[in-house]
Amino acid sequence: MVPKGYFAVYVGEVEKKRFVIPLSFLNQPSFQQLLSMAEEEFGFTHPMGGLTIPCTQDTFIHLTSLLHAQTQ
Repeated sequence: MVPKGYFAVYVGEVEKKRFVIPLSFLNQPSFQQLLSMAEEEFGFTHPMGGLTIPCTQDTFIHLTSLLHAQTQ
């Protein structure tokens, strides 16, 4: 279950891991770039049944840690 104000994404190039992140990230330009990459690679059909981000887990963790620092 995803808490109110958050959403789940799947990240990884081979093995997908589920991350729960704040909705506020949707307003961040760097996160919007990831969404554009996902649209280019998957269109609107995502293999995991949820939003899939096509980058490494390390890259995603780095980006989200920067976004968390900016929003606090």
